[in-house]
Amino acid sequence: MQAFEIADLIAQQAGGSKPYLEFLKHPSLSVGLYVLPAAGTDGQQPHTEDEVYYIVGGRGMFRHADEDRPVQAGSILFVAAGVEHRFHTITEAMHIIVFFAPAEYSNSAP
Repeated sequence: MQAFEIADLIAQQAGGSKPYLEFLKHPSLSVGLYVLPAAGTDGQQPHTEDEVYYIVGGRGMFRHADEDRPVQAGSILFVAAGVEHRFHTITEAMHIIVFFAPAEYSNSAP
């Protein structure tokens, strides 16, 4: 078994230089912590794997294709592979758990 504490993951991510910390990787699934500061920019591109986002903390907006919706702690979002999406109008720093299935980059061309 592998177990994680969100406070430990937040501290580990804060000690690095990247907004995304992958902490679990298995061929069928990968999971990471994505942190976006207030007024920050989400520069991600569509992924080749399905994703689920769980907002641990923070507040902002999420664009999925041509639809916008507010998100906050407790929001859960599903994004199918290949669909344009991003967080924007971030009013409170966001801590987001990201689940990729299969693992991130599994379906990417070599």
